[in-house]
Amino acid sequence: MSGFLAGLCVAALPLLAAGFWLGRRTARTAGLGGLGTPVEHATFETLHTASLAAPPLRAGLTGETARRSARRLRTLLGTDALCLTDQDEVLAWDGAGEHHRTQIMERLAGPLETGRGEAFRLDCDAPDCPLRWAVVAPLTVDDRVHGALVACAPRESAVLVRAAGEVARWVSVQLELADLDMSRTRLIEAEIRALRAQISPHFIFNSLAVIASFVRTDPERARELLLGFADFTRYSFRKHGDFTTLADELHAIDHYLALVRARFGDRLSVTLQIAPEVLPVALPFLCLQPLVENAVKHGLEGGDGTVATCRIGITARDAGAEALVVIEDDGAGMDPERLRRILAGEGEPSGGIGLSNVDDRLRQVYGDDHGLVIETAVGAGMKITVRLPKYQPGVHSAGRLPR
Repeated sequence: MSGFLAGLCVAALPLLAAGFWLGRRTARTAGLGGLGTPVEHATFETLHTASLAAPPLRAGLTGETARRSARRLRTLLGTDALCLTDQDEVLAWDGAGEHHRTQIMERLAGPLETGRGEAFRLDCDAPDCPLRWAVVAPLTVDDRVHGALVACAPRESAVLVRAAGEVARWVSVQLELADLDMSRTRLIEAEIRALRAQISPHFIFNSLAVIASFVRTDPERARELLLGFADFTRYSFRKHGDFTTLADELHAIDHYLALVRARFGDRLSVTLQIAPEVLPVALPFLCLQPLVENAVKHGLEGGDGTVATCRIGITARDAGAEALVVIEDDGAGMDPERLRRILAGEGEPSGGIGLSNVDDRLRQVYGDDHGLVIETAVGAGMKITVRLPKYQPGVHSAGRLPR
C-alpha cells in the first residue's frame, strides 16, 4: 500500500507543483517541438526531478539526505532558495540568502509545534539578497512533525504557498516510506535474533561434549569438529547483512549436520543433491538452517523423546527464474491443523518458531506467493519446499564470510 501511495503522490505532483514551475519554464520549452507540448515537457521534467530527489529521502531526514535532495526540490518549485530543517536546525540550504538561516529557525517554532504551514516576510538589509518572502511547509509523518520545507522568493506568491505545501506532502510520503523501511529492517533483525536465541543450548552443550569425547580417541576428528562448530556459530551470529547465498547457508548446514552425525552416528543419514548453478542465489539469512534443524528435531528426536533413525534429503535445483529447495525427512510428521496454528502464530513455541519465522520472512521479502509449502501428516514425515527467485530487487548477498 505504501508503494502505491508513493507512486500516486509522484503522479499527482506535476499537477500540483508544476503549475508554478511551468509558468517559469514555458517560454524556454516552446521551441522543443520534438519533445511534445510545453505542458508535456514540463510534466516530464518535473517527474524526472522528483524521481532524482526521492532516493535520498527514502533513507530518512538527515543532513546528508537533505543536502542531496534540496537542489532537486528547489528545481521542482523554481524558487530562489530552499531549505530543509529538522526540529532543531537547518539541515541543508540551496540557493541564495543563506544568511537567513537563524531568522528562519526563529520563525519555525509555531509551524513545528502545530504542524500548520505559514508564510512571512523576511527582514534583510543585504543589498544583493533577492529574498523577501518565505513559505514554511511542515514535514509530517503519522501526525508527528519531523521538520519543515522552507521556500524563499523575492515576492509574495499564493501559487508558491500551494506548491510548497504539495511538495512538502510528497517529501513527507518519502519520509513515511523511510520509516516503514527502517521498521521492516528492525523487524527482520528482531526475527533473526529470535532464531539465534532458538539455537538450542542443548545443541551447543551436546556438540562440545561430542568433540571432547573424540579428543583422546580421535584427535584429528575432534579438531575437524571443533573447526566446524566454530564456523557454524560464527555464521549463525554474524552481524552484517540481511541476506546470504545458498552456498553459504548450505555450508553452515553441513557443519551443523556433521555435529549431529558425530553424536548420533548411523541413526542419521543425509542425502544432498545440489545443482551448482543455484549456489550463488541470494536468500534471507538463516532461512534454510532452521528448517533442517526442525527436520532433525522432529525426525531423529521423536516427539515421545526417544531417539529414532532418520533420513533427511536436501535438494536444490534450477527451476528457471527460481531456485527450488526441498528439505524432506521421514520422521514423526505433524498434524496439519497443528502446523496451521504454528504458521499462524497460534501454536506452541516448541518447534514452531523456526517454521513461522522463516515463513514470515519469505513472505515479507518475496510476497505471499513464496511462503513455505509444507506437506505432512502424523507418522508421514515432512516435506518443505522453498521457492527462491533468482533475481529480486533489494535482495543481494553482502558477500562471503572470511574462512
